[in-house]
Amino acid sequence: MLGVVPFLLILVNIIMSFQGFRNQWFLDRYKFDVEKILVYKEYKRLLTSGFLHINWLHLILNMLTLYWFSGLVEPELGTLAYTLIYVASLAGGDLFSLLVHKHDHSYTAVGASGAVFGIVFASIALFPNMGIRIFILPSFPAWMYGLAYVLYSIYGIRSRTDNVGHDAHLSGAVVGMLVAIAMRPGSLLQNPLPILLVALPAIVFIFIIVTRPHVLLVDNFFYKKQRKLYNIDQRYNAEKVDKQKELDRLLEKIHQKGMKSLSAKEKSTLAEYSKQLQ
Repeated sequence: MLGVVPFLLILVNIIMSFQGFRNQWFLDRYKFDVEKILVYKEYKRLLTSGFLHINWLHLILNMLTLYWFSGLVEPELGTLAYTLIYVASLAGGDLFSLLVHKHDHSYTAVGASGAVFGIVFASIALFPNMGIRIFILPSFPAWMYGLAYVLYSIYGIRSRTDNVGHDAHLSGAVVGMLVAIAMRPGSLLQNPLPILLVALPAIVFIFIIVTRPHVLLVDNFFYKKQRKLYNIDQRYNAEKVDKQKELDRLLEKIHQKGMKSLSAKEKSTLAEYSKQLQ
């Protein structure tokens, strides 16, 4: 039976997401927005964005997954630990996403997936050999699903071929797994191999991204194919739009907080744009 806290989390997700479906202003006010977080210090978005969704399908899939796996984690660890895993995974996922996209001030996102995958991977840490069935596929051990999802997320982060927040999903999953292990270290001692097979690739990849972020700039088949369709004029226009967006951001920051709020790099950028306009 679903506990009170998981039920309340699902309810809040439904209420806030429905409000976001109806009201674009509400969605814009609480969604994950790199510029609003870094420039205007609206840190609440790191949490509020996790209770919004882009459409009904997005919401239903996340809430069904949360419902299924909450019944494993909360009875095993207790309500307080369950709540900590959910919140830590949500915040951890968004913080890593902020790190990955810190130079892209137009990046926005919504969704509870970071927190949901935190609960999913917490259950994998606790019960790595339990059976998981996806649609008509035969049942297979949970750790195999975890490893497959980690590899899929790594590919998604590097290839950037879709509009899915793989970075928040992966880091939320890792946080959930690590917090669960910290609360129940015996699970690692009982099943070290399957847990390490899932956790180590994800942790190593995240460490590389944090310490060497340039590895995200990958020249893969997808981008080679796209560049053939990306001529000089298109590249020039795209760069022009990007420069205008950056200039608008700097001017808005000056309007809101004054010239002194600009960093040395931002002042240099503004001076460079001013010369180009003269």
